[in-house]
Amino acid sequence: MSGSKQTHNHATIKAWAEKHGGVPAVVADTAKKSEGGVLRIHFPKHSDNKSDLKETDWDTFFKTFDEHKLDFLYQEKKADGEESTFHKFVARD
Repeated sequence: MSGSKQTHNHATIKAWAEKHGGVPAVVADTAKKSEGGVLRIHFPKHSDNKSDLKETDWDTFFKTFDEHKLDFLYQEKKADGEESTFHKFVARD
């Protein structure tokens, strides 16, 4: 059975991303110094070199994450039991 979890704990988010080969990133054309850009977790092993994502460091990533009061919605396993990389950022309640 699959299910989603939601958190804003930095250590949990970083551990989940690293477990799945993910790195912090922003959508390249949205990365403005004043706003930080649209956040993503990028999985380099699963994308081509034409990605519109720009990798960033965790400190910058979490600064934007906190400033926008976001939560991280993620899934550990798919319904068939395979590891999942499903995630998205949502407004914190």
